[in-house]
Amino acid sequence: MTTRLLIIADTHLPKRAKRLPSAVLAAAAEADLVIHAGDWVDTATLDLLDARSRRLVGVRGNNDGPELRDRLPEVARVRVEQLDIAVVHETGAAAGRERRADAAFPGTDVLVFGHSHIPWDTVSPAGMRLINPGSPTDRRRQPECTMMIAEVAGDDFSVELIPVDRTA
Repeated sequence: MTTRLLIIADTHLPKRAKRLPSAVLAAAAEADLVIHAGDWVDTATLDLLDARSRRLVGVRGNNDGPELRDRLPEVARVRVEQLDIAVVHETGAAAGRERRADAAFPGTDVLVFGHSHIPWDTVSPAGMRLINPGSPTDRRRQPECTMMIAEVAGDDFSVELIPVDRTA
């Protein structure tokens, strides 16, 4: 069996964009699991993704207000096939990130995080994969907005960074 994931973070709606791009909504409908690593900003985005997704796992971010904080955890964990996946918004500075993640999330196979709006895909000294999808609505210092599509087959994890046209 193969499980398809849509991984996004830092949507910042409606501050950075007026709506989720159509590519994100289409990918959410096709995914077996949607992961959002925080900074939703509005509850309408959470409700929309929840309605459009087969399964949604999300966490709160530093820009999420009280209503989102009441509905979302700081850290989420999910088992997908044979992989243990943790989701958190912020991991701190890039320098030393992998070592800090190993200490904070022992036994985790994949750590999904957001906050920086900068795509990231590395492996920690303990073998944990660290993934940041960037942002589908706010490219910040990046050349384009992005999301990730991942596939899990048993304990195999593959991921692709996908450019997103935030105006479409």
